Amino acid sequence: MTGSAQDRRQAFVTSVGDLLASWNLPHATGRVYGLLLVTEEPVSLDAIGADLGLSKGAVSTAVRQLDSWGLARVLPQPGSRRLLVEATGGLETLLEASHARARTLIAALRDGEELLGPGPARERLEDVISLFAGYVDVGSELLRRRAGNTRPSSG
Repeated sequence: MTGSAQDRRQAFVTSVGDLLASWNLPHATGRVYGLLLVTEEPVSLDAIGADLGLSKGAVSTAVRQLDSWGLARVLPQPGSRRLLVEATGGLETLLEASHARARTLIAALRDGEELLGPGPARERLEDVISLFAGYVDVGSELLRRRAGNTRPSSG
């Protein structure tokens, strides 16, 4: 691999930013996440901004978004207003955050069922609900198995 370690690190951070931007998250949010993934210790918002050339506001917004997606954790420092941030680890944390979003979407979609009688629109809506419900069910089963409870779920 050519280039310095710093160059490769910067390329990784940029590529994560590009990837998350393709998921409609701001590029800065993706870059912050990329940086957090390759940073050994929790890091301050000021250090993130300095490393990535982002304003305090951009870093704060990015960290809030990552926290809401379950991709980062904010660590308040006792006796200080300073916050440290780290990427979350583990499938469990990521799936639980994703499941919470999917459950909220499922509930909103189920409200739409009341608007529809039989027909293509209702079938389409039911298919989408089924897709997201299946995603949550499969993910929940995976989490149960990882926790050592291998009993199949009953729904």
